[in-house]
Amino acid sequence: TLIKESIVSCELEPGQFIAQAELAEKHGLGITPVREALRRLAQEGFLRALPRIGYEVSPVTPRDVQEIFEMRLALEVASARLAAARAGEGALEQLAQAADFTYTFHNRRSYARFLAQNTRFHAQVAALSGNQRLAAQVAKLMDELTRVFHLGLDLRDSAEEMRRDHLALVEALKKRDPALAEACIR
Repeated sequence: TLIKESIVSCELEPGQFIAQAELAEKHGLGITPVREALRRLAQEGFLRALPRIGYEVSPVTPRDVQEIFEMRLALEVASARLAAARAGEGALEQLAQAADFTYTFHNRRSYARFLAQNTRFHAQVAALSGNQRLAAQVAKLMDELTRVFHLGLDLRDSAEEMRRDHLALVEALKKRDPALAEACIR
């Protein structure tokens, strides 16, 4: 988990070489659990194995970004439409309280807090769909998306726009309007 968080937050940058021994020492772990974690992260696509050398943090290519957003669109449209029909009133109230968050442009620390809350928010919407498999896929995708966001939040200030989008999605869900919820996601 610590290694994955370091990759998702771009503390370990795309293309960076990773040595098992250094990670074990840094996190106070043995080589075996680090090796297993790295193997699992390679299976998940966060790392690339370099035979007889170690691992490299997988780069984020324009194609990766396109595929992540295409997948996000498909999954989140489905989860929002289902949540509009299935979510309980109490759960929607909790979501409304969780939707009002933002970040400070050019403040890396606020980015980390924002992106953690963003992941929780979108995972919560997916959970309200009532479809556990869909919710699990959205949660996994949010890890990949968070990595992209860490690389891109400094490009332009979208803080208020994203805040408004989250609040608008909650309002669409409260109105039980799947078409409006889909429009908000798009």
